[in-house]
Amino acid sequence: MLIVIVLWFATVDSGVHASLAGMVAGLLIPAYPTRRQQVVAARQLFRDFWQSPSAASARAVDRGLARGISVNERMHEVLRMPTALVIVPIFALANAGVDLRGGVLVDSFQSSVTWGVIVGLVLGKLLGIGLATFVAVKLGAGRLPEGVGMGSVFGGAALSGIGFTVSLLVIGLAFGPTSDLGRQATVGVLVAMVLATALGWLIFRVAAKRWGEETADLPMVLTPPVDPEVDHIRGPEDAQLTLVEYIDFECAYCAHATGSWEDLRSRFGDDLRYVVRHLPHHPHGPIAARASEAASNQGIFWPWLDFVFTRQDALEREDLIRYAEELGLDVAQFTADLDSAAVRARVERDLESADASGAHATPTFFVDGRRLLGNYDARTLTSALEASRRGTRTQEVRS
Repeated sequence: MLIVIVLWFATVDSGVHASLAGMVAGLLIPAYPTRRQQVVAARQLFRDFWQSPSAASARAVDRGLARGISVNERMHEVLRMPTALVIVPIFALANAGVDLRGGVLVDSFQSSVTWGVIVGLVLGKLLGIGLATFVAVKLGAGRLPEGVGMGSVFGGAALSGIGFTVSLLVIGLAFGPTSDLGRQATVGVLVAMVLATALGWLIFRVAAKRWGEETADLPMVLTPPVDPEVDHIRGPEDAQLTLVEYIDFECAYCAHATGSWEDLRSRFGDDLRYVVRHLPHHPHGPIAARASEAASNQGIFWPWLDFVFTRQDALEREDLIRYAEELGLDVAQFTADLDSAAVRARVERDLESADASGAHATPTFFVDGRRLLGNYDARTLTSALEASRRGTRTQEVRS
């Protein structure tokens, strides 16, 4: 932050537009995935605070929590609301106003500057973004996210013409906002916003009717539903509530790794049945998933899961075979099943289920067949399960 402040004053004093300092600042902000070791360290710091609450230990907890999340993510969380609700509206009010007296509107629609801005924002954005994406997909340089078709791409490309903040900034730099050309260009930006909105709406409507692109969201419903003949179920098969979790044995945030499952079990008891499906995507995930199914063939899937989740740092083949010995399994049978086609097909079934259900990472939870969005801590899961139970009771009363 100190570097950015110095940079901003330096650009202002040099006559260079200070927006460049903001762009450089964005590139300087560190961004990285959540660091599990820092999360674990923060948990220990909180334990210290719980045992000996003091101002010093509270500050240590704050610093420990901050280290686990990137600066980019923390600043986004803090600045998102004031930027959307205060900064951008103030910018718009301060820069988008145009005095239309004196025939400015008529002159604007006779100006090539106005029409150049309109064409650039409406058609230029549509064709530039849409065609570039289309060509990239056709050439194999990338692929569209699941649920997104080319109609959605062109609709989003059209809507990108709505953006006005950078356009107004460029107008101010190029013409000056109070000059005739500046006013004409600003009128073009405002007209383009309306036209881009209408064009985007039209493209999305056509894409929905002609190509069936009604949503770009991932699937929300568990597919296939829980099958007691196939799925691994902990708890009564006829329990009122069902929680399904897609897991990877190397996932540090899955419910068994964080202890969330123990909290849920103590809260709901026999009212909850818990189902796990495989979604291995870490390096040792595939072989660990197959090992659990090999253990399941000998009737100890859940003891195996509880045992191995406490040993996530040792999931090599020889480690898994050693665990089979420690748990008293038939090691020869376990080793044969580990590489068998049947076990591979069982894991592949769960992978296909994850893809059909919109689960692309672990952990992903489904509460009574609906994918849970957002946080997945024990408190959030408890609230979701309680809400589902209330909804079920309401339906029963109505029936």
